[in-house]
Amino acid sequence: MNKYKSLAFVVLALSGAVALPAGAQQQPGAGAAVVAASAPGKATVARTVKLVATVESIDVAKREISLKGPRGNVVAFEVDPAVRNLEQVKVGDQVAVRYLEALSLTLKKDGKELRSSAESGDAARAPAGERPGAVAARQVEVTADVIAVNAKTQTLTLKGPKQTVNLHVPDPKQFKLVKVGDQIQAVYTEALAVSVEPVAKKK
Repeated sequence: MNKYKSLAFVVLALSGAVALPAGAQQQPGAGAAVVAASAPGKATVARTVKLVATVESIDVAKREISLKGPRGNVVAFEVDPAVRNLEQVKVGDQVAVRYLEALSLTLKKDGKELRSSAESGDAARAPAGERPGAVAARQVEVTADVIAVNAKTQTLTLKGPKQTVNLHVPDPKQFKLVKVGDQIQAVYTEALAVSVEPVAKKK
């Protein structure tokens, strides 16, 4: 999934958006929307990015392409082999991009599950002869132990199967629900759909 992950960052660069962990509290980029929801012991943040970029240059042999985003910024990257029919793409073509990423956190009181991490993914590509396109999705699920609670900074220290991280909880009511010995289940999901669209005729 490395190439897909790279493409996801390309999408965010084109739109002026940032990844959820760093930018959930910032304004979304052009064509982006952020939705947050919470209930006692649960919280979800999701971002959707929709944009149309224009092909500035393309090298089919090297599978390299440069796209110009809606803000005029140009990003160059290597096209994953999963994207078929690249030879059909021409300079001036428009690429429609739809990207979703979401993070949900669930509190498990006095959790007894083993710390764990699991990742799953899927991908599909356009049939041979059709216009280029690809769809990919990835989900990561982690169960971590709450090993420390800092009331002064409203920060939890979580120990997962591979590393220990600090999580700031801005909602005081949510923070008060958590104690050492509880567990947090985090599910991160991202999905990406890319398709080449015909250039709209100028009126």
